[in-house]
Amino acid sequence: MSLFLSSYENRLDTKGRISVPASFRASVANEKFPGVVLYRSFTHNCIEGLSMSRMEQMASATDKMGVFDSDLDDLSAMLFADARPLAFDVTGRIVIPADLLKHAGITDTAIFVGRGNSFQIWNPSAFRAAQEKSLNNLRSVRPNLVISE
Repeated sequence: MSLFLSSYENRLDTKGRISVPASFRASVANEKFPGVVLYRSFTHNCIEGLSMSRMEQMASATDKMGVFDSDLDDLSAMLFADARPLAFDVTGRIVIPADLLKHAGITDTAIFVGRGNSFQIWNPSAFRAAQEKSLNNLRSVRPNLVISE
C-alpha cells in the first residue's frame, strides 16, 4: 500500500513541470502505473493525488452504490471524469494540467501534503491557513484514535 507522509514545497519550472517528492515517488514505485492520479478536490481548493491502485479501490467502492444513485453521478464526475493519470518523467517530474492548477490557486510554487493513503497539492499560503484551522479544530475536539492490531 502507498503511504504518503510529510510536506514538501516545490517550484514549477518554466515549462510547467514540478518534481514529485522522492518519498512520494518511492511510495508508488511498485505500482503497475509509474506515476500518480490527480483530480480537483471537492472539499478544498487543492488538488487530490493518489496511486492508481488506490483509484481502483475507490472505483470498487462506488460499485457498491446504486446504479441510479445521484451521489454516484456526482462522484463519478469528480473522481473519474476529472482524474488525470500523470506518469513521471525520467527525473520524477509531472506536468499538472492548467485547470487543476487554477482550481488550487497554484502559480509558481506548490506544497505536496501527505495524507496517508493519498496526498494533496496546495498553494502554500492557502495550505498554511487550512493547517492552522485544522490545528485549532483538533485542539478543541481532541480526537482519540483507536488502533487495533
